[in-house]
Amino acid sequence: MTQPSAFMPTTIGTNDDLISGVPSRVSPGSRGKIWIDLENSPHVPFFKPIIEDLEQKGHPVVLTARDCFQVCDLADLTGLKYKKIGRHYGKHAIAKLAGLGIRVAQLAPTVLREKPVLAVSHGSRSLFLLASILRIPTITIFDYEHARWIKPIGTHWVIVPEVMPEKAILDIGIHKERILRYPGIKEDVYVPSFHPDESVRRQLNSRDGELVVTIRPPATEAHYRNSESDNLLNAVFERIASTPRTKAILLPRTPAQEAELRRQWPSLFETGKVIVPGQVVNGLDLIWFSDLVISGGGTMNREAAALGVPVYSIFRGTTCAVDKHLAKTGRLVLLESPRDVETKLKLERRPTNGQPNIRPRATLRSVVDHIVAVSTVSC
Repeated sequence: MTQPSAFMPTTIGTNDDLISGVPSRVSPGSRGKIWIDLENSPHVPFFKPIIEDLEQKGHPVVLTARDCFQVCDLADLTGLKYKKIGRHYGKHAIAKLAGLGIRVAQLAPTVLREKPVLAVSHGSRSLFLLASILRIPTITIFDYEHARWIKPIGTHWVIVPEVMPEKAILDIGIHKERILRYPGIKEDVYVPSFHPDESVRRQLNSRDGELVVTIRPPATEAHYRNSESDNLLNAVFERIASTPRTKAILLPRTPAQEAELRRQWPSLFETGKVIVPGQVVNGLDLIWFSDLVISGGGTMNREAAALGVPVYSIFRGTTCAVDKHLAKTGRLVLLESPRDVETKLKLERRPTNGQPNIRPRATLRSVVDHIVAVSTVSC
């Protein structure tokens, strides 16, 4: 990691803060293009309000998206304008590495043509690698400090939650001066603007008196996969099967995962006790109209926590600081064994009418202000 130069800021805060180290040749009104890449489905709702805020402030956004994990379907659903580039190449290390190289090559013509002054992602390796090669300053936003990451190259900042320990970030190779923080959790960026859509009930054919459980299986193709999560998912299905008037809305990550679960639990699918939505559904709507959520991944767990919906995690990778904080404050229950599924998982109805009691938070403003400050320096 290179040391900060005299032309890079040593402190970056909100728009009202001073940014030290900005060269005099940079105009405060500079508005260079900002490149954002969507590689996974949670990136879509997260970046939508950020993109809207940036554009309202006069910052043009170049948006690219990878065609996998319903990224493009969700982007279409939310009205985002993007260029579809690349796809997923499988779970094996060699395929992942080859896919990374292919997508970097596919992205290059667009990025060279658009000439962004800053590249921003929530962990897009393709963006990070290409931006490093082209010497474009980058911001990586992340909230899971135990993910494997590429050693930072060139001019690079990170934006992380306040609760994330500094040592974990420094260990990646980030300079302390390049660590920017936001209050709350990343889901606080977009959840406060959520308004429930009752039509989701009709889409899911939900009946009066049914207890509705939304289930997001573990990521079987991720590098952090742990077989303990699969055992917990099996225990959850067994609990669902034995509980009357319970319907599970399953959100598989890939068609292959759906096919495997149908093979393992044919009777649950045949009887309609477990259903897979036939079309893309707004995740927040689904969470809000569920009685509880069970997920093997971070984003849906934290969305439920932000909405105040009971949520249980079957993720068995290394627990991150954000999830520890949510568990400590009673907003998330960690299921660590099949026994926990029996004793800690409460299959109970809850009121799902009305609006969620969410107060606007400073998270969105903080993230956008950091991006604007860095982009201004980078022009």
